[in-house]
Amino acid sequence: MIYETAADWRAAEHKRVLLFGMSGLGKTFLSNMLRDHGDWFHYSVDYRIGTRYMGEHIVDNFRAEAMKNGFLRELLMSDSIYIGSNISFNNLTPVSTYLGKPGNPAQGGLPIAEYRRRQAQFKDAEVHALLDTGHFIERAQRLYGYPHFICDTGGSICEWVDPEDAADPILTALAAETLMVWIEGSEAHTEELVRRFDRAPKPMAYMPEFLDRVWQAYLAAKGGDETAVDPDDFIRWTYAQALAHRQPRYAAMAARWGVKVRADDVAKVRDVAGFVDLIAHALEARAEGVRPRP
Repeated sequence: MIYETAADWRAAEHKRVLLFGMSGLGKTFLSNMLRDHGDWFHYSVDYRIGTRYMGEHIVDNFRAEAMKNGFLRELLMSDSIYIGSNISFNNLTPVSTYLGKPGNPAQGGLPIAEYRRRQAQFKDAEVHALLDTGHFIERAQRLYGYPHFICDTGGSICEWVDPEDAADPILTALAAETLMVWIEGSEAHTEELVRRFDRAPKPMAYMPEFLDRVWQAYLAAKGGDETAVDPDDFIRWTYAQALAHRQPRYAAMAARWGVKVRADDVAKVRDVAGFVDLIAHALEARAEGVRPRP
């Protein structure tokens, strides 16, 4: 790791951290707080995905929908209107809308083949965006003079890496540039995430093997007709399984490639000094082989 001890971390002239874990546990909260302080460059992997690597797919999807409307079609064909994506750090809806949900088209679902195609596009985009981290570290310092760097990753980072492979290309590149920090949730956090997701289900990205398994299991449980699948029901049914699937992968990433902090402790951080202490305690805990301090 680039900081072996808490003393190394506290003394570092350039602090570089990558946060990973399930959405909703504090990655963006910490990133926004550090960015607002003024000395930290905030690199949002999801924003990079939506602007650099999937922007054209997203806007083409908007255009395809608009072309179904005769009035809008005429305006588009005559270059009289412009359609764009208003994506931002705090509004990543265009990405999730493009990913979509599989199931009945009458309920807003996608055919499973199209859904898999978009999942593959997202995987490719996320891998590229993750590997851009080193470029943005250098760019943030060279162009803007930021001494510190925070990388806010998406929840699906664990889908594309093998934490047990010491030569994993993504993890090797990230660990060479940043301290990787897992925000670990408790059982209570998991229950709250499930409740929150049930109220407002959002598209997610999954490794193909996991998606194939849960899709076939869902069809077997619900009747086997792909065109009749309720899209929201499927992703609600899948969400808790996705959490269980990801948890050991995150844990392995932290054990081999970084450190972990508790979501409860993240929620208590109020300033940069508190964040520095949080990471220092995590490094001490790793060295001692115990859990982070409360």
